[in-house]
Amino acid sequence: MHAPSLRDRLAALLRTMLRIRAFEDAAELASQGGVAAFGQTAGSGAAVRGPLHLSTGQEAVAAGVCHGLRREDLLTSTHRGHGHTLAKGADTRRMMAELYGRAAGSNGGKGGSMHIADFSVGMLGANGVVAAGLPIAVGAAQALKLQRKDAIVACFFGDGAINRGPFLEALNWAAAYALPVLFVCEDNRWSAMTATGPLTAGAGAAARAQALGIEALTADGNDVEAVNDAATEAIAAVRAGRGPRLLHSVTYRIKGHVSVDPATYRDAGEVAHAREDDPIERAARRFVELGGSAAELAAMRAGADEEIATAVRFAEAAAWPEAAAAYTDVQSTGAGRWF
Repeated sequence: MHAPSLRDRLAALLRTMLRIRAFEDAAELASQGGVAAFGQTAGSGAAVRGPLHLSTGQEAVAAGVCHGLRREDLLTSTHRGHGHTLAKGADTRRMMAELYGRAAGSNGGKGGSMHIADFSVGMLGANGVVAAGLPIAVGAAQALKLQRKDAIVACFFGDGAINRGPFLEALNWAAAYALPVLFVCEDNRWSAMTATGPLTAGAGAAARAQALGIEALTADGNDVEAVNDAATEAIAAVRAGRGPRLLHSVTYRIKGHVSVDPATYRDAGEVAHAREDDPIERAARRFVELGGSAAELAAMRAGADEEIATAVRFAEAAAWPEAAAAYTDVQSTGAGRWF
């Protein structure tokens, strides 16, 4: 069996990135009151309720890392987790239905955007608490090791998470027990509405990992091939039983903290520069350099848009959960009360 060519690999990565971008664009519009750009009629109310944290501009990290994972590998994410979930193989229709709060959603409409999960593809869940996915990932990795399974855990977290206690605790435990976990710092340079740089002492995520004896790699988070190369190397080491690894990738969050945040606290020039370094457009130019055609690119874009348009139609037509569903997936005290 021949290894895929560089162009074939990049085409697969590009398709994932385009699907993520199309999904985020549709979800953003739905959260703002309409999805007219995806063939629907704009409504007066938001179809997607609650906080919606977009990963627009960060697609290369999710695609580059998850391309190297197997279906049985596990993943933990952040409150900005749509891209990771899609890249791990989740169904776009069930994902969109989850954001819409419908019964057909991957979590029955109960998780929504910030707590979406899909165990069928190893996605253990997004998390509304900064850094909370780190100890969950370590616990999952400990379980895999005890069961002697040939699987690993990929743990995504942002640059703001490295300044919270669970980061140190999780990396220390993973290193002490040589656990099969790849820590991925998706560094978009902003912690909510505050620039991360002035709040972070020292040399950052990679240096902190190395201080605990964890080998760290870095890759340009807007270069999907570079991310995939680094992730492939790290994943191979983790899977071979050589302990945890950390991958630090600097990217940029194009949109505000949430979908209705205009992000006026950021310098306009900084955002404009980031848009010029769009990871999808960089990958598209590279695809042409490798012999790809404009027609192939157009077909990829059209395919992604149509897939997400179908997901939106599915979500809008899906039924709401029955009231009785509120009493499922909860813990019973045995006394007629649930918590």
